[in-house]
Amino acid sequence: MHLHDIPLVTIDGRTTTLAEYRGRTLLIVNVASRCGFTPQYEGLEALYRAYRDRGLVVLGFPCDQFGHQEPGDETEIQAFCRTTYDVTFPMFAKVRVNGPDTHPLYAQLKAEQRGLLGTIAIKWNFTKFLVDGEGTVVKRYAPSDDAARIERDLKALMP
Repeated sequence: MHLHDIPLVTIDGRTTTLAEYRGRTLLIVNVASRCGFTPQYEGLEALYRAYRDRGLVVLGFPCDQFGHQEPGDETEIQAFCRTTYDVTFPMFAKVRVNGPDTHPLYAQLKAEQRGLLGTIAIKWNFTKFLVDGEGTVVKRYAPSDDAARIERDLKALMP
């Protein structure tokens, strides 16, 4: 299945796909509200605001697989993101990024871009995937890679 055709659920419960983002550069991130990397929301939002008019969309996918750092439901997650970090980029319902119940989106992302030393599994919250407008995963970033690191690569993809 093509990346743009994988079924998804938005944080407010709407069923969709990434087809509405075809032709745009995507930064897909598994996020958590109680993680040491949670302040990265600020940098991700800044990237989104700086480059959205040039075609960037940051997509947040809450995940509670790492240290129970995303324990809330979608309503709580959305409220936290808006009030704490003024997040305006699209957010989705919680997903699993590893294991037998891995969401198909993350199965495809991991298959296209392995991690350090060829690892497939997502190691922690705030792992990021840069996807071009055709739906090709062009880069995978570690949780510690911040917005400044990503911006260098992003500029090369943006029109």
